[in-house]
Amino acid sequence: MLEDRATPLSPRQVAQQQPLPGADPGALQPALPLPAPAGPAESADPARTAEAEPAGTGGGAAGTGTGTDGGEHPGAAAPAAGPWPADYPEAYAVVDVETTGLRSDDRIVSAAVYRLDARGTVQDSWYTLVNPQRDPGPVWIHGLTREMLADAPLFPEIAEEFAARLEGRVLVAHNAVFDWMMIAREYARAGLAAPVRRRLCTIALARQLRLPLPNARLASLAEHFGVAQRRAHDAEDDARVLAEIFRPSLAQAAEAGARLPLLACQPLTEWSEQPAAGGASGSGGTRSPGGHGAYQWRTWRPNRRLPASPYPNPGRYVRGGRLKQGMRVAFSGDTSVDRSLLEDRAVEAGLHVAGSVSRYTSLLVTNDPGAPTGKVTRAAAHGTPVIDEAAFLHLMRDVEPADAAAEGSGGAG
Repeated sequence: MLEDRATPLSPRQVAQQQPLPGADPGALQPALPLPAPAGPAESADPARTAEAEPAGTGGGAAGTGTGTDGGEHPGAAAPAAGPWPADYPEAYAVVDVETTGLRSDDRIVSAAVYRLDARGTVQDSWYTLVNPQRDPGPVWIHGLTREMLADAPLFPEIAEEFAARLEGRVLVAHNAVFDWMMIAREYARAGLAAPVRRRLCTIALARQLRLPLPNARLASLAEHFGVAQRRAHDAEDDARVLAEIFRPSLAQAAEAGARLPLLACQPLTEWSEQPAAGGASGSGGTRSPGGHGAYQWRTWRPNRRLPASPYPNPGRYVRGGRLKQGMRVAFSGDTSVDRSLLEDRAVEAGLHVAGSVSRYTSLLVTNDPGAPTGKVTRAAAHGTPVIDEAAFLHLMRDVEPADAAAEGSGGAG
């Protein structure tokens, strides 16, 4: 059940920037302020960004700039002592989006961005509602009704401002593949490309740091770092919570000299608005404790049950050669062509799409060969050939037929 929500902002007056006063990177970061309830709708330009008072300037009880106890939250941590890792990103954009659902054809209804510097100190924040031009979906989750979204800007109307918040930064989100793919699809629908090249998932970071958590829910991370969740499944509050969580997590990673779990982001150039056939559930995901709450996805990409190739596995792909019917092909990471479309085309060409990498895998297709993912790691261990999406699409133009005697013998090796 959602907590009581603050008085909603006027839908077309929701974009707001909340700069925090400049802080010494070596000092503890106070908990981020929650915006004060908005007053009646204004008649100003609905596309403008409203400047908010800096925290602690007397802008209302909700804008005091203090934690739940009026001071620094107990989970705050000073930046790591000693030199900061030189290969860490220079800036981050902590993002949360709420959507009409979990499927690939669902739409964004609200978005929030907290911009952070290299050490996780908040620079400013921004929030907007978005008219999805369809039913708002699970109102009992995000609390946004059709009436509240009716006069909100369409995504193309906020795309430029949103992009300015993301430009040149690593996108940070909880279950980041979901937020990124929803954002990428909205930009693709608008005929644009989101300016995001890398993302970082806070679930992956928590696991890498081996935090003593009962599960990977945002609520569990918030409790671990002493951060109060005030409006669960509200994009603005979830982004605030995540920004507070990320700073001490980043400091711990830096102190340990850990490699951040950064993944490449690939803007979509070809996709389908129809949910992929063969999904594991009608929602495009499964209910799991791995996300923000009970209504959540296990993964953005459903576990599709694709047919096995009718041809035997001819072995590994040889670089410079041709693909051959029956080869086992695995995909990892983002692709410009929607993953489901790539998989369907591979099946139609007579290839076997594998959900994992083993010693029998003929080829791994990934645009991020250095990613710290299970498939990439296993491919390296097994010596599996790796190529990128562009090379795979080129090879798909001329797939070698299976041997005549092998046709119909079945099996993927």
